[in-house]
Amino acid sequence: MLDYLPGILHGALLTVGVSLGALAVSVLLGLLGATAKLSGRTPLVVLATLYTTVIRGIPELVLMLLVFYGGTIGLNALLETWGAAEPVDINPFVAGVVTIGFIYGAYMTETFRGAILAVPRGQMEAAWAFGMGRLATFVRITLPQMVRHALPGFTNNWLVLIKSTALVSLIGLKDMTFLAKQASAATREPFFFFLFVGGLFLLYTSASLWALRWLQRRFSAGVRQADGWHG
Repeated sequence: MLDYLPGILHGALLTVGVSLGALAVSVLLGLLGATAKLSGRTPLVVLATLYTTVIRGIPELVLMLLVFYGGTIGLNALLETWGAAEPVDINPFVAGVVTIGFIYGAYMTETFRGAILAVPRGQMEAAWAFGMGRLATFVRITLPQMVRHALPGFTNNWLVLIKSTALVSLIGLKDMTFLAKQASAATREPFFFFLFVGGLFLLYTSASLWALRWLQRRFSAGVRQADGWHG
């Protein structure tokens, strides 16, 4: 049984890659969605609200299969209309990253929206009064403060996102869950291999929690110091 463990560890690196790639996609979509919801422009607000409502209401597995299989069919149909003869297959890694990132972008949207609303608007208005542009205001005033408010919700989303990467094994991506399933079928020892994979996920999430708690302490240091002065 031990012969299969190096392969599963290699698959764990792929799981990390899928998680980080999906995180990048979800953060980008979350910031765009939150900005759209707070823009006050009706088309953007409606579009962002539709995105968060629909995505949070559909199971992740269904979306994964829709993107992988439906996306392949749709892409090939489009290419066929353009005269392409060779069919194209969507890479499972890309499908996994895009799908999971798209799903959790909806959750990040609500997390970032709440964090932005928690920053006093008077600070942004003061920056605009001094001639600072909206982008510069967001980067220099809003973003550093919203991080502190967003981290608790971000942490929850990130931990669930990590566990959701196990779904990519269903579309043929050879992550650690896929390889553990193969090893358990070959050796008839599913408990051993899936317990090993569970331990790897626990290690991954524990390291993430430690890093995010460190970030929370760092971004909250000024607030705690100010509270100490007021006390």
